[in-house]
Amino acid sequence: MKTQGEIEAAICELISRLEQEYMGRGPRDIHAHLIGELLVVRLQGVLTAAEQQLVKSLPTEKGRGLLKQVRTHLIETARPVMEVMIQEVTGAKVLSLHHDISTVTGEEVVLFTLAESPYYRQPKKQ
Repeated sequence: MKTQGEIEAAICELISRLEQEYMGRGPRDIHAHLIGELLVVRLQGVLTAAEQQLVKSLPTEKGRGLLKQVRTHLIETARPVMEVMIQEVTGAKVLSLHHDISTVTGEEVVLFTLAESPYYRQPKKQ
């Protein structure tokens, strides 16, 4: 049985790899936080150079909306793969997935609602 930290680290590794495969680059930084039956994944530095240019070159609302629409579609396309990965690591079924991205900061947040709190062991005291 894994510790909470090991579960969070495994999720970061898998999500980062998935970002590289789907977007062509991974995040600059990634953290996962398991809070009961909620799993929050925060990715920083995810915008590609092309996405940054798109947001700058179009009127603010149009560029922002287009980027969010494309990213949401990509997340929904990858959703079945992500749900299997999360279930394999946590042992809990994914009930829902929520996603948003900031075109200003390049930060992306993915929230998974799990059917139950994953079981994990406490880390050994040193």
